[in-house]
Amino acid sequence: GPGKIDDVEVSGYREEENVAPDSNTPTFFAAKLYIDSWRWAGVPFYVRTGKRLPKRITEISVQFKQPPLRLFGRTCDVLEPNRLIFGIQPQEAICLVLSVKYPGVGNQPHTVTMDFDYEGSFVVERHYAYERLLIDCLKGDLILFARQDGVDAMWAVVDPIISHWETVPPANFPNYPAGSWGPKEADELLERDGRTWVEQ
Repeated sequence: GPGKIDDVEVSGYREEENVAPDSNTPTFFAAKLYIDSWRWAGVPFYVRTGKRLPKRITEISVQFKQPPLRLFGRTCDVLEPNRLIFGIQPQEAICLVLSVKYPGVGNQPHTVTMDFDYEGSFVVERHYAYERLLIDCLKGDLILFARQDGVDAMWAVVDPIISHWETVPPANFPNYPAGSWGPKEADELLERDGRTWVEQ
């Protein structure tokens, strides 16, 4: 739906020219996925992507499990979880978020970050996604291109979902205002597991 991005009023997808007011074209996707591998058995992967979100950002956030031993006593319940965040776009970066004991006699926990980003460390000309791919293509460098088996694996996940939506349209297609992080159903997906999205 309509909303605000960077304090600018923007229309919703259904208000765009040449788009039907009752369009069910997917503009947002959120899912809980598992990898069929002994290394990742039981580890949930939460994916969220969409149009007209508050930021254009691509990142991977690895959230570590809380240890069964609560080193800081009851205060551990309110600690921010330890996370390793890989920034992909627009900022290439790595950030480690840790809960540590504040120096001194007490057991006061404190959240700290250790981070590295390319722009802050090097003077380099930034190339945007497609620009980088085109330059690499002209040079014959395929390292950033997706391999065919990877593309096939992605479509093996996405194709059945699209086919299901086309044959069994949802009774109430979840919509969301532009400038938000998506429909409430995306939040409910994580809340069922006692989790929340990491929003930067």
